[in-house]
Amino acid sequence: MSFRATLDFLLHDWLRVETLTQRPRFAEHSRETFDAVLDTCERIARETFEPANRRADVQEPHFDGERVHLPESTRTATEAYAASGMLAAAQDVEIGGMQLPCVVEMAANACFFKGSVAISAYAMLTTGNASLLMAHGTPQQIDSFARHEFSGRWFGSMCLSEPQAGSSLGDVTTRARPDGEGSEHDPLGPRYRLSGHKMWISGGEHELTENIVHLVLAKIPADDGTLPAGVKGLSLFIVPKWLVQPGGRLTGERNDVALAGLNHKLGYRGTTNTLLNFGEGRFRPGGAAGAVGYRVGAPGEGLRCMFHMMNEARIGVGLGAVMLGYAGYESSLAYAKQRPQGRPLGAKDAGRPPVAIVEHADVKRMLLAQKAYVEGGLALALYCARLVDDKRSGSATEQAEAGVLLELLTPIAKSWPSEWCLEANSLAIQVLGGSGYTRDFPVEQHWRDNRLNMIHEGTHGIQGLDLLGRKVVMDGGKGLRLLAGRIDASIARAGQVAGLAEQGNALARALQHLGAATKAAWASGEPRDALANATPYLQAFGHVVLAWMWLELALAARAALDAGSDTASGSTAAALYHGKLAAARYFFHYELPKITAWLAVVETRDATCRDLDPDCL
Repeated sequence: MSFRATLDFLLHDWLRVETLTQRPRFAEHSRETFDAVLDTCERIARETFEPANRRADVQEPHFDGERVHLPESTRTATEAYAASGMLAAAQDVEIGGMQLPCVVEMAANACFFKGSVAISAYAMLTTGNASLLMAHGTPQQIDSFARHEFSGRWFGSMCLSEPQAGSSLGDVTTRARPDGEGSEHDPLGPRYRLSGHKMWISGGEHELTENIVHLVLAKIPADDGTLPAGVKGLSLFIVPKWLVQPGGRLTGERNDVALAGLNHKLGYRGTTNTLLNFGEGRFRPGGAAGAVGYRVGAPGEGLRCMFHMMNEARIGVGLGAVMLGYAGYESSLAYAKQRPQGRPLGAKDAGRPPVAIVEHADVKRMLLAQKAYVEGGLALALYCARLVDDKRSGSATEQAEAGVLLELLTPIAKSWPSEWCLEANSLAIQVLGGSGYTRDFPVEQHWRDNRLNMIHEGTHGIQGLDLLGRKVVMDGGKGLRLLAGRIDASIARAGQVAGLAEQGNALARALQHLGAATKAAWASGEPRDALANATPYLQAFGHVVLAWMWLELALAARAALDAGSDTASGSTAAALYHGKLAAARYFFHYELPKITAWLAVVETRDATCRDLDPDCL
């Protein structure tokens, strides 16, 4: 079954995205315009991203001491993406956008992620960077930086981690000093000079565009030179690679941002990953020391502003993980259908021709597992994108509920696909047998690329701490109650549909178990007790959410079949819907029962890991 058929099913049979055109923001759109965008993006991804993917992996970025070299096919792909208008797809028409719903934008970007997640990363970072400036920047910053990122003239990055401070952002030591008298009144924003080092910066150096807009977390020292402690001391700065005048005209002066080296990771090799030095003195515009930066927002509010980009990036990372899993699934399914090997169990005739391996039950198991992971993960990503649309353009109630649900689901949208769509890639390798472990087939690259997503934008451990430590208890558990209410509504609908009531009952039991475990985890009131097993809690929570996704998809598939519509009557369409029902059964029979073991250590506040003496390791 084609990816596009599944995408159309999710968008139209399930999420009913055409109803969004009834809102003023999307009134100029229709099913036809949505389809045209998807058609265009599928074509560009097929013609430019897919052919460039292997070359970007084999011909890694290299630095000759002056510039970073990338394959020309990477430039061709990124230029085609910029020309498509997708960088600004969801933005207002006045800033060059199409005012597309986020859910359609996300679906279109899925095509590019599937074509090459590494090349897509430049665009994802740029869109997130510019969107942050739209939310927190001044009108001059929007006009001078964000507008040129949305056009594709410039790309962007996010600079958080440092060599000594990975995820522990409170330990950041990059400094930002006011740049002399009058710096507070610079048209581009309060002007500072930055000095320090940033590590693991994706897209931190390249020549794909004429400029790179770095968003940098740094601390403003006190009068005595000391740095404020913790994350509350972080401020955010725009630090362009090349200096800019108001409106976006380049001055021709290089800012004091220097590439110290490239990091060579096992995957995402087509995305430059860098160590950047700010203010080391290699470039000294005007003779003053330090990289020129313009503050975004108020001092000390840098992390709050940066979370705008980080949360978008987390959902983007989750979608990228899904599409790597999807690409592996498609490759292994195609291979399984054409690779003859073995005979059916119980076959007596040794001379009988071998059957395609897709006929074997265990191969079907591996393929069905992949289907459940990747299509369920795609549903989750698009559901979150639909929540973004409700938050931006829905009624007051829809906006409020969508904001709460997005807060709760973002750790799941990032972490669940990063773990289980990686497992899908592992299964894809296994389906291909020995061939899967060679570079002659793409599935080994898909696995290597996807392995990075477990650390991108926060590890599982960090997402688990965020979920159990903050999200499920905020506002007295408001988000969890809201989610439970929506799940209960789906369960009630399933109770009225033949064949789905059992799955609804299983989900009801799982939801009840999750709620009880949440209370038990916090029974002592001690974060140390509750959070010791935050990662198993994250895993269980994610599986409950994905079971809900699959119940929703099963309801949509069953409704399409029962309606006997034109799209459901043909054999291809019927196979599509029956495939969704089979994947839902797989998830409920094989996956959902796993939560029992995960929640056992949560509700008992098991101390095995917490109290272990490091000397015993």
